[in-house]
Amino acid sequence: MTSSLSLTTLEYGHDQPLFSPMSIHCHAGEIWAIIGANGRGKSTLLDTITGVLPAISGSVHVSGGAAIVPQSFRPAFAWRVRDVVLMGRARHIALFAQPKREDEQQVMLALEALNIGGLADAPFHALSGGQQQLVMIARALVSASQNILLDEPCSALDLANQQTVLQLISNLAHQQARTVMFTTHDPTHALQIASHTLLLLPDGEWLAGATHEVVQEVNLQRAYGLPVRRVQLDDYACPVLAPLFSIHR
Repeated sequence: MTSSLSLTTLEYGHDQPLFSPMSIHCHAGEIWAIIGANGRGKSTLLDTITGVLPAISGSVHVSGGAAIVPQSFRPAFAWRVRDVVLMGRARHIALFAQPKREDEQQVMLALEALNIGGLADAPFHALSGGQQQLVMIARALVSASQNILLDEPCSALDLANQQTVLQLISNLAHQQARTVMFTTHDPTHALQIASHTLLLLPDGEWLAGATHEVVQEVNLQRAYGLPVRRVQLDDYACPVLAPLFSIHR
């Protein structure tokens, strides 16, 4: 099944539209980063795409199913890690049926892909925030949805695990031809792996397009309200972004 995700003249928000009508089309194998300042509406957009929040106007069309990785998840019961991930297989298991061996195998494959196979029998609530985030990513993977949406997937992760997750996102798009959309507070993540970027700006404006065109110094300064420089390091293919903080002593 081919993945695709389209927003057509979409207006979204809780009471009033946050932005002018938005139209973007995400195709199989593309990675879309959503970046912008705090409170701009990144998570709200994902909620609108998944139907948690109704659109004010316009439409959302998803082909191939969608799985979302939220910023946090607090189950009501003391689930083991493998049980939390197994929830992602729900649409593949018939009503009142028991999970099959294949379902259990998919769970372990997803955990191993994130280097947390050893946590399979650990209580989910006892994990660190970063470990819980990795478990939720594994849950999305086993769903077999062709569109994967991740809300701040690296926010609670150390540098090594950020590398693991960014590589996984790249693999989902380039090796499995899934469509991936993720929000991030680090525009460098967009430069590293995103083919396309949606930049949410003040005053209800937005920019969308190829990452190398959207993630420019002038656009980032407008979005975040401080100077940002793109820096090209020797022996490193991808530029990095350096915010120029002004600290007074």
